[in-house]
Amino acid sequence: MTTSPARVIPFGQDRPETYADAVEAYLRSAGIGASSMRIYRISLRTWAWLACGQQPPLGKDRRGAPAPATRFATLADPATVDLIAAAFVQRAHLVDADTVNRELSIMKAATGWWRNRGWLATNPIAGIERRPAPPDRTKALSREQLAALFDLKAGIREKTLWKMLYETCGRAQEILTLDITDLLLADKRGRVISKGGATDWVHWQSGTAQLLPRLLRGRTHGPLFLTDRKAPARTPTTDVCKTTGRGRLSYRRAAELFEALTRPLAHPGITDVAELELRGGWTLHQLRHSALTHEAEAGTNMPTLLARSRHASVRSLERYARPGVDAVADHVADRDPAARRRR
Repeated sequence: MTTSPARVIPFGQDRPETYADAVEAYLRSAGIGASSMRIYRISLRTWAWLACGQQPPLGKDRRGAPAPATRFATLADPATVDLIAAAFVQRAHLVDADTVNRELSIMKAATGWWRNRGWLATNPIAGIERRPAPPDRTKALSREQLAALFDLKAGIREKTLWKMLYETCGRAQEILTLDITDLLLADKRGRVISKGGATDWVHWQSGTAQLLPRLLRGRTHGPLFLTDRKAPARTPTTDVCKTTGRGRLSYRRAAELFEALTRPLAHPGITDVAELELRGGWTLHQLRHSALTHEAEAGTNMPTLLARSRHASVRSLERYARPGVDAVADHVADRDPAARRRR
């Protein structure tokens, strides 16, 4: 009995016709989670606009906007390379440095994969450099601002998320990817996947512990934080609650809600709705920033701060461990030699 020889596809001859198909081929091979894949796909689609010398829509207009149909082979065209470079410079003026740097890093990874497969002979983003990111000026919220935040009229999902982010000093992306089975409720801790893929633990306090049973409502499996609606059919199985049929709450949606709900707190003197929308509210990252700052103000030692933040180095922690103006004033007043002290 003879068998027919397997068909061998010459190196590079399986190159897709469209840029969109090349993106999907790369994503299937990237070995990343569902939430990361969404971010990668959005970032890579950005380059379809840039390859046409255009800019993707900004803000809410970006949602659902179809990227231009682009032939993959055009990425090797010198004229397209020039268009990409010019459009990237323009985009760097429209969005923050972190966004364009993330898009560039993801495109570099995809380009490397395409070139290794023989799909590209040249590098369409050669010469494009990362933009210098401005220093982190995130403001820590005061304890009074946090008290006002936790008094806001908001759903149990939002209240639990906000309290957990503050009490754990956790990154929002980590906390949002928690499953119920990751929680050790009696020990007030949960298992997360940190940057770099390491498994780590976050610890919370009584505030979160009191809210979690109300959030769970008897659920024992699936994502901890859920969307308001049923999950679309395309949603990965691990991101769907089998009990409710709802999907995992995304970072984008959680950030949008937090920003919108905190606008009046961020600008207490402004009551006009249109003016508040222009100015914006707080960010989820400020909860982590605030928690670490308050820990430093309370005298928490550096090894414990590193453990709480799960930073790799003290240098990464420096921007958080800066006591606020009121804390410094209290420190100086407490040590005033002329002050009357209780004996």
